[in-house]
Amino acid sequence: MILKACLNGVRRPGEHPALSVTPAAIAADAARAVRAGADALHVHAKDDHGADTLDPVSVAAVLDAVHEAAPGTPVGITTGAWAMPDPRHRVAVISEWTVLPDFASVNWHEPGAQDVAEALLDRGVGVEAGLWQPAAVASWRRWGHRDRCLRVLLEVVGDHPPEQAVAVAGRLVAALGDVTGETSVLLHGEGTSSWPVLAEAVRRGLDVRIGLEDVLVLRDGSPAESNAQLVVTARGLLDQS
Repeated sequence: MILKACLNGVRRPGEHPALSVTPAAIAADAARAVRAGADALHVHAKDDHGADTLDPVSVAAVLDAVHEAAPGTPVGITTGAWAMPDPRHRVAVISEWTVLPDFASVNWHEPGAQDVAEALLDRGVGVEAGLWQPAAVASWRRWGHRDRCLRVLLEVVGDHPPEQAVAVAGRLVAALGDVTGETSVLLHGEGTSSWPVLAEAVRRGLDVRIGLEDVLVLRDGSPAESNAQLVVTARGLLDQS
């Protein structure tokens, strides 16, 4: 099992005092998360206003900074449609990246997901298929290149009570079935779903992630001070399994 730290996500700086936005801040945050026990990192490059961007200059700046701060740790970024709605533009900008991430997430329910994934594969970037609903799972299962994915991200989206979050996670896992082959599976939630789903992922022996992108509180509901604190808590659950 790997523990991935998702450092910032689509959040804006005002949502948490420790949220990192600039390349230097993201890099420092990444280094702390790795020291706390993270095996991999997921970051969102930001523009000057704190919004997500796929711009080659911004992507290069954050990746260079993180690789320097956390050498040897795999680093991934998002290709979310909110950063660039037209999938043709996303495909085009991927071809212009001058510094490549180790992997990138592709939300399978978004228009043009397969084209975006294939553009990443063509550049040698690992693909993480983000599957939020059983319909997205079914679509991914039909994709001819699914065996080339690095990882499947089963995502329980939205705030749910613990039992409901675990039930939603179970439906996603059941829909995925046993077609993953060498592709690893990471199961995670967001908001109130995050900690129950993380515990369920640990129980199932799946990869996990945690960070301020997904949740702003610790297991007991108290505010999280930082990504590193969230990682320490998650690492403790993994070490007990």
